[in-house]
Amino acid sequence: MPTESPSRFEPLWSVNQAAAYLGLAVATMYGWRSRGYGPPGYRLGNKVRYRPEEVRAWVAEQSSRAS
Repeated sequence: MPTESPSRFEPLWSVNQAAAYLGLAVATMYGWRSRGYGPPGYRLGNKVRYRPEEVRAWVAEQSSRAS
């Protein structure tokens, strides 16, 4: 039985991974989350996870707003 996820699904990112992608401190990610800003995150048990495609889409949206 294969242990890899199907190619159409990317593994969810941790707060650390999302922060690293965005070049931000983890504390900034948590602060944004508490204020309802930033890419959408999902609580899974006691962890917050991010869908990589939604993080990328959020970044693209911010770039278009700045133009």
